[in-house]
Amino acid sequence: MNFDPVEPLLSSKYQAVLYFTRRDLLGEEVGPIEDLWNSNEPRSLLRRQLDDGSWKYPGKNPERYPDVNYGLVETFKHLRLLVGKYGLGRSHPVISRAVEYMFSCQTDEGDIRGVISSPYHPHYCGAFMEYIIKAGYSDDPRVEKCIRWLLSVQGDDGGWLPPMLTEGLDWRDVTDLSTTKSPTLKFDLSKPSCNMVTGMTLRALACHPEYRNSTEAWRGGEYLSTRFFKTNHYNTYKAADNWVRFQYPYWWNNLLGALDSLSRIGFKTGHPQVEEALNWFIENQRDTGLWDDNYKKNAKKIDTEKALEERYWITLAVCRMMKRFYDYGSIV
Repeated sequence: MNFDPVEPLLSSKYQAVLYFTRRDLLGEEVGPIEDLWNSNEPRSLLRRQLDDGSWKYPGKNPERYPDVNYGLVETFKHLRLLVGKYGLGRSHPVISRAVEYMFSCQTDEGDIRGVISSPYHPHYCGAFMEYIIKAGYSDDPRVEKCIRWLLSVQGDDGGWLPPMLTEGLDWRDVTDLSTTKSPTLKFDLSKPSCNMVTGMTLRALACHPEYRNSTEAWRGGEYLSTRFFKTNHYNTYKAADNWVRFQYPYWWNNLLGALDSLSRIGFKTGHPQVEEALNWFIENQRDTGLWDDNYKKNAKKIDTEKALEERYWITLAVCRMMKRFYDYGSIV
């Protein structure tokens, strides 16, 4: 790298960033991860969990679309932060209750549905599975059932897409399908896959200790790598510069999340698309040693406390990803 990213990470004031920098990048002995669970943000996130394990959606009018499971969305938001940033796992009662709630939304087919009402959404299933697996549920039969379903709807080109995108619907029809109960559209696996959906779905396989080594994971990674820096085939998340718009913990697909998945699946630096993407990160590191959250054209520089903290988390994620690719020792 052109600038040392570890020094600014170690000088940050964020307890969790310091903890994981020392543990994952420097290989130091650190205290038990439970020490992080009592810091301010996780304590705030742990509050107000409902008796069924979900969190209440804070929006003003969830009744507008009663067929959308707002509780599922809100529970995912909390699980993503608690597991992704602070390492909470199934031993914590709040996490176990949240996971049980999410599995209560699992269909007989195996997918977890409800974020967009009746339609299939493999990308959300992939995102859900990422954090459920990271919480310690990789051996749960309900995880196996969901991943087997994801494999059953993998496209002929190796990627994934929701059937709703292939129908050529206008935005009003898409909104109706996403928010009201309706017949579930079937998959056409011969259609081109979607950048965003493939990236989000692949994370479930990449985070699983067995499925990351599967042929299906490799096929998905190969397809995703061919889409780096390219526009989406479909109108959702279409612009090519969405590849360089980051967030951590991962949610939407982007170049960092995609490379993180490929590093777990076993892709190496000699791979041409991987090499191009890694070089992008080397070339776009700031002289502060950090990476920004948004490299889209004309993106505004935001200097709030929250934005600054996000840059530290993104930089930590870049370093973890780089460490896997360049074989600098084991890393979670």
